[in-house]
Amino acid sequence: MVYKFRIVSDEVDNFKREIDIDADATFLALRNAICESVGYDKNQMNSFFLCDDGWEKDKEITLADMGSDASEDVYLMEDTVISDFVEDEGQRMIFVFDYLTDRSFFMELKRTEPGKNLQDPVCSVAMGQAPAQFVDMDDFDAKIDAKAAAVSAADIDEDFYGSDAYNADEFDAEGFDEMTFDDSI
Repeated sequence: MVYKFRIVSDEVDNFKREIDIDADATFLALRNAICESVGYDKNQMNSFFLCDDGWEKDKEITLADMGSDASEDVYLMEDTVISDFVEDEGQRMIFVFDYLTDRSFFMELKRTEPGKNLQDPVCSVAMGQAPAQFVDMDDFDAKIDAKAAAVSAADIDEDFYGSDAYNADEFDAEGFDEMTFDDSI
């Protein structure tokens, strides 16, 4: 069976890639196909995350075991077959390509083609320029600071903290008389 994955970016509006890959290929083959389609260095750490419909991360399939908690299963790309985790059209994944800044691509299984096989993955659609694999950290920090300032200026005002005027009706002293307290605490 052949899977067709659509890949988009939240950084670049007109960016899209579609990768056709055999369902029995590994996540490492998918990762390499993605990196080749966008011109990224394959010597960098990456991970796939299986997601629910709301893009909430679930299982991670990583390039290398980074010493995770022993109670968690570790799925390595080179050992993990795509069809073991992805079966249904509409399955969503996130491909983190820049761990330092948590930048990623959003992926969805758009179509399955039963009865077909592919020896090697193919980039069947390439639209737009991919975002840079790495960002200048000074620029990144400046953008984060600017976003935080915009949020704090817009969201934190007198309504956020409440009124500074005291209202005696808000404090019901009689309510305290009726409360019982547990002295064992």
